[in-house]
Amino acid sequence: MSANPIQVRDLHKYFGELEVLRGIDFEVAAGEVVCVIGPSGSGKSTLLRCVNRLEEPTSGTILIEGEDITDPEANIDQLRAKIGMVFQQFNLFPHLNVLRNLTIAQRKVLGRSDDEANQVAAAMLERVGLSDKIDEFPARLSGGQQQRVAIARALCMNPDMMLFDEPTSALDPELIGEVLDVMRTLADEGMTMMVVTHEMGFAHNVADRVVFMDGGVIVEDGPPDQVLGNPQHERTRKFLRAVAQAEE
Repeated sequence: MSANPIQVRDLHKYFGELEVLRGIDFEVAAGEVVCVIGPSGSGKSTLLRCVNRLEEPTSGTILIEGEDITDPEANIDQLRAKIGMVFQQFNLFPHLNVLRNLTIAQRKVLGRSDDEANQVAAAMLERVGLSDKIDEFPARLSGGQQQRVAIARALCMNPDMMLFDEPTSALDPELIGEVLDVMRTLADEGMTMMVVTHEMGFAHNVADRVVFMDGGVIVEDGPPDQVLGNPQHERTRKFLRAVAQAEE
């Protein structure tokens, strides 16, 4: 049986003298959806960014499909190609239309022909419900549409797993649902996903596991019904009470 596609071992990350990750041990199984929750500054986004080496770990080991991405000899670009990443901000090229946003990396990184890249882009836009926006520029799209284009762009690279860093936090409330619907569909299709989110409903309904982080450590890790419905730690209970009060 093959190893889990994401394995994190004794991960530490310092920014100067501040230790942001304090010995994280963490795995994501194939086809599993793991939602990471916690207060601002808890280290959850740093953990996510370390998984594909957007942040350089201070120490520890991260294995992607069994290969050590922290090894100085590792082919980072090759390993990173297996990992789709969706950020808070959409990071679309404003001077390129949707089609060219979706094809530029396919051509430059994967070496696909224009025809193949265009076909893949069209198929991925259909998956996120935006086939009619293929010629539009980002400025003419809503925030929710831009984030769905960003998801389609990541999918164009045929990743084995997807990382989402608070993908709805920059959106107006009425646009959040359309992005979560796309993510829910990906989960239903069996995509391996690690999602940093404040969307507790999504975490409860879609995640296989919920991880609560605080102070650079994993405080609680388990099924959504347990972590969100019957948390074992007072720190988790306090955080969830604060979230509930903020939503009232």
